[in-house]
Amino acid sequence: MSKESQYPAVLKANELSFNDISIKIKSAIEYIKTKWITVLLISLLGAIVGLAYAIYKKATYTAVCTFVLEESGKGGGLGQYAGLASLAGINVGNGGSDGIFQGDNILELYRSRTMIEKTLLSEVSIDGQKQLLINRYIKANELREKWKSKKNTSNITFSGDPEKFNRTQDSIITDLVEYFNKRVLTVAKPDKKLSIIRVSVVVNDELFAKEFTNALVENVNTFYTQTKTKKEHQNVSILQHQADSVKKALNASITGVASALDAAPNANPLLTSLKVPSQKRQIDVQASSAIYAEVVKNLELAKVSLRQETPLIQVIDKPVLPLTKNFIGKIKGLTLGFILGFIFIFILLIVGSLFKKQAAK
Repeated sequence: MSKESQYPAVLKANELSFNDISIKIKSAIEYIKTKWITVLLISLLGAIVGLAYAIYKKATYTAVCTFVLEESGKGGGLGQYAGLASLAGINVGNGGSDGIFQGDNILELYRSRTMIEKTLLSEVSIDGQKQLLINRYIKANELREKWKSKKNTSNITFSGDPEKFNRTQDSIITDLVEYFNKRVLTVAKPDKKLSIIRVSVVVNDELFAKEFTNALVENVNTFYTQTKTKKEHQNVSILQHQADSVKKALNASITGVASALDAAPNANPLLTSLKVPSQKRQIDVQASSAIYAEVVKNLELAKVSLRQETPLIQVIDKPVLPLTKNFIGKIKGLTLGFILGFIFIFILLIVGSLFKKQAAK
């Protein structure tokens, strides 16, 4: 059989299949028309449900804080001093970015239990009243009402040292941390190529959203900076202590020289032994001076390293009242409910019709 003779058969098969589909669609539409009362009732029911959801669903507020994080300098002018300082056993930093806070690790720090717990236990002033953020959140979400069925939760408080919290307190905080990470808190970089970080908090309490966001950003950024520069701070503290100690010894040596000279103001030049005490003191002064000069030089290098390793965190935008309000209006709830109800009953009727036809065969 030639190829030309095969084409009509193929076209005929395709035509039959298209006709079948067209017939089935028309049949489905006719079937839906016979059930228009059911379709209308279910669609109206969906509209009522959508309206009820819009009325009872609490509005949420979004607090956003963006800031830019500039890591410490990488080398630069400090490198020429590093070798000199290392001779004295001083670590002034290598100017690199090695450490636990490389790349996007600061994003995970925002999601950590330690930071969220510390922020929830922070005391803030809202409407002129000082209160813990965790108490504000519990009250706004009526969590105590939900806890009535649980033991030892009706009068629970979160004041005091977190290290001394009992099992129930720790369990509640753990649940809140998990919930915040899943539903409330979002931390991300809008653009992977940039160093801008965006922190977003979505809750049903506008003032809580604002205060929690500000407190979280402050806590995390402070912890990040302190941890990033901890080694350099230790170097500066040690060198400062050494400088103070050497300076004290130098002052004592200078006083000793003066005292030795005062003890023999008109010493006989022939009696050289009278000059020994003052000469010894002068040697101590010279030695202490040389040591003090070296320690001070290393101290200044360590301070340069500390400034070099301190990251720059500059807040770009803070949450400002009024916050962005997220809610479903009544008209939108009605419309969406009606559409969803119609789609639901339409699919249900079509599937039911197909099953009936299949069973009839």
